[in-house]
Amino acid sequence: MTRALHLSFALALLLTLGACGETADTAAEPSQSSSEPANAPEATTLTVYKSPTCGCCADWITHVEGAGFDASIEHPQQMRAIKMQLGIKPEYSSCHTGVSEAGYVFEGHVPAKLVRRFLDNPPENALGLAVPRMPVGSPGMEMGERFEPYDVLLLKEDGGSEVYARIESPSEQY
Repeated sequence: MTRALHLSFALALLLTLGACGETADTAAEPSQSSSEPANAPEATTLTVYKSPTCGCCADWITHVEGAGFDASIEHPQQMRAIKMQLGIKPEYSSCHTGVSEAGYVFEGHVPAKLVRRFLDNPPENALGLAVPRMPVGSPGMEMGERFEPYDVLLLKEDGGSEVYARIESPSEQY
């Protein structure tokens, strides 16, 4: 599945579900204020599909917003169908799915700094990034001092994957 197809699907899904009321033009404009540093990264909108009752998803959204992303939140009835349509195989699945304006997917508790790194230089034939399951200590899954090292996977358009980054400690996420 190509990026253009993902983008087309994401746009159609947003329109169908009555997503955010912004137009593409307003969503792309960064909000600048006099207190914002001139070198701050441009805000990127992620549409996040999640259950309305998922607390760790809400915590991950807070994490990415704290890193300068804007989040548009959707609560679809059929999360599994959305993931399948976006090309996310069950073995890469987690509790929520973010989709960038360019149609890239960010499945699960992917650290915001890796989302930004990916978007700044997307690998060829990439679908997006995934953190399968819900590793303890990943962004949104913080549980005191507990931490489980985990891999962030690069999802490929052909359905394959490879390790994009290995997170060995909480400090590597921020």
